[in-house]
Amino acid sequence: MPELMQPLRNHESYLAFLGHRLSGLALAVFLPFHFLALGLALEGAERLDAFLVFAELPLVKVAEWGLVTLLTLHLCFGLRLLALELLVWPYRNDPRLRWIFPGTAAAIAVGVAFYAQVW
Repeated sequence: MPELMQPLRNHESYLAFLGHRLSGLALAVFLPFHFLALGLALEGAERLDAFLVFAELPLVKVAEWGLVTLLTLHLCFGLRLLALELLVWPYRNDPRLRWIFPGTAAAIAVGVAFYAQVW
């Protein structure tokens, strides 16, 4: 009798997959705002200063913290994904699943460090 396939959502690395994709989407949403800030810098000091005053609002600071944390999460899980796709793995149950926690921990550590610098 053939072995039943395990649903993908029950796999241990599904949250890493989901974290990588969702953080990538969040970063894609952020990019237009980043280009807006760069464009304001080109328009003159007054426009940039007005934007920088806006950037000091607490909600914007929280959004910046979330962005840096998501960027680190996207980087760590993206490196894990590259290793999964490009390296040869002889065993089905190998240490690759153990890379999820360090990637998450690194993202949290960078987020905490950024939070400490911003506030």
